Amino acid sequence: MPRFGCINERRNRLHEVVRLSGINITIDDNDNPLTIKVASLPEAKMQVYFLDNEDYFHRKFVYTDENNKFFGDNDERTIFFCKGALETVKKLGWQPDIIHCHGWMTSLIPLYLKTIYKAEPVFKNAKVVYSVFENQFDNNLGKEFARKASLNSIDNKQTAGLADSSCSGLYMSGITHADAVVKCSDEIAPEVNTFIKKQKGKIMMDHTNEEGYVEAYIELYDSLLERQN
Repeated sequence: MPRFGCINERRNRLHEVVRLSGINITIDDNDNPLTIKVASLPEAKMQVYFLDNEDYFHRKFVYTDENNKFFGDNDERTIFFCKGALETVKKLGWQPDIIHCHGWMTSLIPLYLKTIYKAEPVFKNAKVVYSVFENQFDNNLGKEFARKASLNSIDNKQTAGLADSSCSGLYMSGITHADAVVKCSDEIAPEVNTFIKKQKGKIMMDHTNEEGYVEAYIELYDSLLERQN
């Protein structure tokens, strides 16, 4: 996840993973250094990797400023995070069976996995799950988002869905390139709901907080793993 400025490093005991240093994420011909930090959740026996960059994440607020104005560089922050997450997994040398992406800021990961990263050995057999929520912003990421997100490597046909860089547009791009889709809200935008219904050959699931939801996710993951064989 991004190491947003509201995350207290000392309290959460984040420390830099030196062996993963030296990665640069190029956006619009600009090299942006990626710093990777980690914290442990002992109760869950889990490690959380935080992607950090001074220009993109060292600010007090997450997506909007103190006046609730959408940050003008949220487009590049999204690209940086999505490519940075995949580069981190590559450098770790960890081969995931399933990659589960949540929300609009991860929307480019399914696209990247099916295009510029499809030949990478660590991602060769990975299946992608994309969780969709209600629209979380009314702005858009700008007219240049699709071009920037292409990283000078993905053709226009593949990035056409990003021309509408609204929250709905990002969701629909993620859905397009995912192997399975999870609906995580009863307030998903009508155009996104309609788009989901048109999908063929994808596993669909409605998230519920009711008892038994864990088993539903296990069944979803098992179904995807069966498709690998």
